[in-house]
Amino acid sequence: MISPFSEKQVREGVISYGLSSYGYDLRVSDEFKIFTNVNSAIIDPKAFDERSFVTVVADSVIVPPNSFALARSIEYFRIPRDVLTICVGKSTYARCGIIVNVTPFEPEWEGFVTLEISNTTPLPARIYANEGLCQILFFQSDESCEVSYADRKGKYQKQQGIVLPKL
Repeated sequence: MISPFSEKQVREGVISYGLSSYGYDLRVSDEFKIFTNVNSAIIDPKAFDERSFVTVVADSVIVPPNSFALARSIEYFRIPRDVLTICVGKSTYARCGIIVNVTPFEPEWEGFVTLEISNTTPLPARIYANEGLCQILFFQSDESCEVSYADRKGKYQKQQGIVLPKL
C-alpha cells in the first residue's frame, strides 16, 4: 500500500516519519512550488496560471510569511477498496504555524500525494525535504465501497509529480 515503506518511526535528527501507532507519517520530497505574486497572476482553479509559483528543488525551502506552497510525498500510495484516509499535520510543524492540507485518499486512489503547505505566520518558515511533514490516518470499512476512485476514473489517479488543479 505504501512504497517506500518505513516499518518503524524514524526520528533521530529528523522530523519523524514512518509507521506510527495508528497511521503513517509521510515524507515530503525535495521539489516545491512556492506561490508568488511577482507576476500578479490570479489563482483560478478553472484556469490555473503556472506563473503563480516558482519551482524550487532543495534540501529545505523557505515558505514566505502568510504564503503557500505545493510539494509531493516521497511515498507512493495504493489505497485498498475498503479504506479511506485523512491527512493531518505533524505537531512539530503545527507548533510553528505550518498547516498541511491534503484531501482524503479515496478507495482505490493511487499515486504520489500532492501536499498543500500553508505558512500562517508573519515570519518565513523552513520546510525540510526528506523528512516527515504530515500523518495519514487510515479508516477501514467493514465492506468495500460501491464505486471507487478508480471506477470513476478520477482525474488525480496515478499522479506522479506535484499535480496542479484540474477541471
